[in-house]
Amino acid sequence: MIQPMLRPLIFGLALATLAAGGAGAQPTPPPAPPDPQAQPPLPPPPSAAPLPAPANQGVQVVGLAAPDAFTTPGRDTGLPPTLWTGASVKTVRAVLPLVAARPLTPAGAQLARRVLATGAVGPEGARQDPGLAAARAEALLMQGDAKAAAAVLAHAPGADRNAELAQAVAEADLLAGDDAGACNTARALTDGRDEPYWLKLRTYCQVIAGQNAQAQLTFELANAQAKDPVFARLMGAKIAGAGNPGAASARNGLDVALSRSLGLDLAAAKPAPAVAAALAGPTDPAPLTFDPTAVAPDLAVLAEPLARGEAIRDAVLAALIETEATADPKSRGRAQAGLLIAAAMSGPFGPELRGQIAALPTAEGKAPVGRAMALEAAGQQHLMGEAAMLSLWILADAGPAGPAIGDRVRIVRALHLAGLDADARAIAFEGLQGLK
Repeated sequence: MIQPMLRPLIFGLALATLAAGGAGAQPTPPPAPPDPQAQPPLPPPPSAAPLPAPANQGVQVVGLAAPDAFTTPGRDTGLPPTLWTGASVKTVRAVLPLVAARPLTPAGAQLARRVLATGAVGPEGARQDPGLAAARAEALLMQGDAKAAAAVLAHAPGADRNAELAQAVAEADLLAGDDAGACNTARALTDGRDEPYWLKLRTYCQVIAGQNAQAQLTFELANAQAKDPVFARLMGAKIAGAGNPGAASARNGLDVALSRSLGLDLAAAKPAPAVAAALAGPTDPAPLTFDPTAVAPDLAVLAEPLARGEAIRDAVLAALIETEATADPKSRGRAQAGLLIAAAMSGPFGPELRGQIAALPTAEGKAPVGRAMALEAAGQQHLMGEAAMLSLWILADAGPAGPAIGDRVRIVRALHLAGLDADARAIAFEGLQGLK
C-alpha cells in the first residue's frame, strides 16, 4: 500500500514522464493535491486467481495379486484368508507329498482336508511353484476330499507349463470320465510332454480317436522308456481290438479310463486310496463325531468336556493326578497320558498344577527335536498354516496307528495355541479313545 506522504512525488514523476513522451498532446491539468486527512482509497478487489490445473496423474491401476496354488477354495472351511501368513513354503513342499501318499488317522485326515481346502493366499514363494497346486489336490484326494481337489484343479494356473500339475488335471478328468478334457490337457502341455505318463496318455487318446497306427508307435515309445506290464496288457488288447485284457486296474485315472473303455469290471479292482476317493463322488466329507462312551471310564471326566467343546478345569486335572497316584501301573500310565493330552487344551496353569504335571513320567515323542521345536514356535506365534503343516508331517510319519503320546500332546498344544481349536480337540479326543 502506498503511504500518503509519497503520493505527491509519485504523481509529479508520472506527469513529467507524460510530458516528455507526448509531444503535441494536450497537457493534462495536475490533479488536486490530496487531502492529508483523507483515508487512502481502498485497493480494487482482487480478481479470483485461477485454480491450478490438476496434475495429469493418469489412470491409477492397482493390480490384483496373481493366483497361487492355495488361492482357489476347495470349499468353505471357516478358516481365515490369513491362514498361510508366516508359513514356510519349504515346509509345505516337504509335507504335501507325504499327505498325498500316506494314510492318516481320522482326525489327522480331517485336519488335512480342512486346511488344504481353504482358499487363502499361500506362503511366500508359492506363486512361483505351480506344482504345489497338484500336490495340494493330490493330498486332498488321498485324504478323501475329491470335491475340493476337483475345485482346486479346475482353476489352477499353469497347467500348460507344468507337467506335474497337468498330470493331476488329466487324472481328475479321466477319473470323472472326461476323456476329452484329459486329451486336451495332454495336447496343451509344452514342458515334459515326452515323459512316460504323457506317452501313455497320448497312446490312449490316439486309440480312442481311431488312430491305431499312431497309437501303436506311441505305445512302443512308452514301453521303451518305462516298462509297465499292467498298462501294456490293457493297452495291447485295446489297440488290437481283440484278445483277453485280463482284470481291470484302478491304480490311477489312466488305468481306470482304459479299463472302463474295455468294458472291464472296476468293482473287482482294488483302487489306490486317491482313486477310491475320486470314484466315491464329489461329496463333502462328514465331520468327526465324539462319543465319550468310547473312552475308558476313568478318562470320562476328560472326554465329556472335550466332546462338548468345553475347557477342562484345573481342579479336574489336579483331582485326576491325585486319583491316578493310587491306581495300578496300567491305569496310572493311561491316566497320565490322558491327562497330558487334555492339559494341552488348557492352561496357563498355576504353580501347584504345573509342578504336578512336570512330575509326570510319560515318555517323550518320536518326532525329531527340530520339528518339535518348530511346531512349538508355530503355536506360540499363532501361525495356523505352519502349525497345521508341521502337525501333519508328524502325523504322516506316524501313519494310521497315530503318533506317540508325547507327539500328540505337542500337536494338540500347538494347534490350540495357533487358533485351530476344532482340530486340536479332535486330535485330543482321538488320543483319549486310543488309550486302553
